[in-house]
Amino acid sequence: MTFLRRLFNFYINSSIHVALSVFSLTWITLLSLDLSYMESVLYFVFYASITGYNFVKYFAIAKFHHRQLANWLKLIQILSFVCFVLMCFYATQLPLKAHVFNLCLAVITFFYAIPLLSKKSTLRTIGGLKVYIIALVWTGVTVFLPLIALDYKINTDVVLLAIQRFLFVVVLMLPFEIRDLKFDSVALSTLPQKLGLRNTKLLGITILIVFFLLEFLKDETVLISIVILFTICVIAALFVCFCKIEQNKYYSAFWVESLPILWLIFMLYFN
Repeated sequence: MTFLRRLFNFYINSSIHVALSVFSLTWITLLSLDLSYMESVLYFVFYASITGYNFVKYFAIAKFHHRQLANWLKLIQILSFVCFVLMCFYATQLPLKAHVFNLCLAVITFFYAIPLLSKKSTLRTIGGLKVYIIALVWTGVTVFLPLIALDYKINTDVVLLAIQRFLFVVVLMLPFEIRDLKFDSVALSTLPQKLGLRNTKLLGITILIVFFLLEFLKDETVLISIVILFTICVIAALFVCFCKIEQNKYYSAFWVESLPILWLIFMLYFN
């Protein structure tokens, strides 16, 4: 049991789980627009997510404590390097315009972790920006990147899908924001800090309602997709309603981030 627990913690801490979530949302985009499975994009997104997330999470630790790194962090470094190599391999299969778009997202990710204007200030620490930057990058990666790679025309349905994805990621971030309320500096101006716990949850429910209703503005809608979307909204709403500051360490990091994976499973099964 101890080995399995350590293995599971490594799975979470090494960003494999969150990368599966990003992978799932990217595949959901392809399914939603009735596009074929595209291995190069999906695997690029998966390996790039592990590389990017581990860079953001562990850059400072690796920089200042390189010689004293714990064994688990050394393993994460090795995994990240392997994923970086695989990311580069799949990147060679993407068109040039996809690389230009990736570069823009990479710059945002870089300055999210690395100080921009001063030795202490990063995009991550600028008050009120954290959630929206993450939602913006996730939307770019999971919606626009595969469509750019496929040279798909950006129409009204794509714009609505992008807005939905942005709102959905914001909602997924709320349990994390609530969990970190006792750790975050007041200068971060997170939503729970500005609105309070109850109003943050109400905001999450409101966003989910808007997220669901936007589906009916699309030119093409399918009944089973609407049913699946409604189910995901209900589950997400329950996650938001029942989240608290003192939560199980897997509540957000595993269960909440499993929602995109569950969404993909539903779509694959019923499609």
